[in-house]
Amino acid sequence: MKTVKVYGPGCKRCEATEAMVKEAAARLGIEVAVEKITDAKSIAVAGVMSTPGLSVDGKLVHAGGLPDAAKLDGWLTA
Repeated sequence: MKTVKVYGPGCKRCEATEAMVKEAAARLGIEVAVEKITDAKSIAVAGVMSTPGLSVDGKLVHAGGLPDAAKLDGWLTA
């Protein structure tokens, strides 16, 4: 199971990123545990300078804007 964290204040882009993760995982047949991090201090500590941010298994892989779908698939299958 992959652990995915979505960092952001809960804006539409953050919600869309969460939905993209869940859809990609379902399409790829990968189990994911998605956690939303909305606390500003926790977001900053994670190194996210622009939201939404995304980490997979503890590694920050994306920050700022919606992630590219092909890259998201790669992060989930790595």
